[in-house]
Amino acid sequence: MGSFSTPLSGLTAAQGQLQSVSNNLANIDTDGYKDQDLTFSDIFTQTGVANGAGDPIQTGFGVAISSTDANFTEGSLNATGTSSNMALSGNGFFLVQGSNASPDFTRAGDFTTNNAGQITTPSGELLLGYPAVGGVVNTNAALQPMQVGSVTSAAVASTTFGITANLDSATGVGGTTNNSVSVYDSLGSAHILSVTYTMTAPGAWTYDVTMPSTDLTPPGAGATTSVGSGTLNFDSSGVLVSTEATGATATTAPSAGVALTIPPTGTTLADGAAPMALNWNLETAGNSITQTRSASGQSATTTNGYPSGTLETYVVQPDGTIEGTFTSGNSLALGQVAVATFANTQGLVSTGNNNYQPTGASGTAVVGLAGTGGRGTVIGGSVEESNVDIATEFAKMIVAQQAYSANAKSITTFNQVSQATIAMLQ
Repeated sequence: MGSFSTPLSGLTAAQGQLQSVSNNLANIDTDGYKDQDLTFSDIFTQTGVANGAGDPIQTGFGVAISSTDANFTEGSLNATGTSSNMALSGNGFFLVQGSNASPDFTRAGDFTTNNAGQITTPSGELLLGYPAVGGVVNTNAALQPMQVGSVTSAAVASTTFGITANLDSATGVGGTTNNSVSVYDSLGSAHILSVTYTMTAPGAWTYDVTMPSTDLTPPGAGATTSVGSGTLNFDSSGVLVSTEATGATATTAPSAGVALTIPPTGTTLADGAAPMALNWNLETAGNSITQTRSASGQSATTTNGYPSGTLETYVVQPDGTIEGTFTSGNSLALGQVAVATFANTQGLVSTGNNNYQPTGASGTAVVGLAGTGGRGTVIGGSVEESNVDIATEFAKMIVAQQAYSANAKSITTFNQVSQATIAMLQ
């Protein structure tokens, strides 16, 4: 009978709500899971019949599930300390690539690494982002899997170096002191440059920069070979005011530094590396030579070159840059995680494994960098937990259970009325 369809629709709706609550509770510990709820709509039929006032007479025919709504509010962030784990604070989704041509989108950042050194989801999908070459991220390149294993950094030849040191003004004429600094050639080999300062007069010193003769082909006659020399002049406050290279016709300001060519004319570097054009920074932040009444000595050195190295550790920066630290001591970008946003997140369809796919309702993905265009930032070493609230789910469960019982009672009542009607006809 038609009377049974109305409470039956209520039973179906209550059953759907219970299933939704059950699914939410089952995923209360699923990283990145978003709580889901059902929206109901009533079913009415309208006939041409109207009452005396001309108002239509409508009859309700029950309830139907009109939509499944996902709650995309951010879940709590849990710091795991695992380098590959990531969480999004704010809007957006990570992009992961499985066997399908189109990427999936997820909030679950419980990533790990596979045996190829690629960052993956627990189900094996590859995390996508922008590649980096030589530590420089190319945001115009096509998205690629993020690689954090078996990564090496190429050697970079030094072009500048600096020394922070003091020359004791009380040193007698002819007195000497020494500094040293390591620089790197194009093959990553280290060369120790030694600087010997000799006082020639108050406020005036000569310098001689040498390197081990064994680093050269043919090697020099002595233990070291000079690669540059000249003079340093200080004012009455001990500040370096001018320099003059040996053979030069005029002094230069300290800001110009001292130009050195390695190896000297007539020789090559023993390891076959390319010649080096070095500039000794004398007047930049953290690099300065002074002459004061205190013990001679150096406190720091700097160089912009480094040897080749293998990846030791990596961290994920808020903009999604994966920054690796190598055995050489330098840090380079390995890539940058991409983040996607949608015009209507409610239009996304869940495909399982914490993944979503866009639909016509959601609009196409707008992919870019974290922290730009309304996208959230990336929190490295953390995961976003499920946003399911157990108290809310139990309250919905009670309401759904009561609704189910009430509709079941309605069916029982309709059945009793039907039986009574049949009995009248007998």
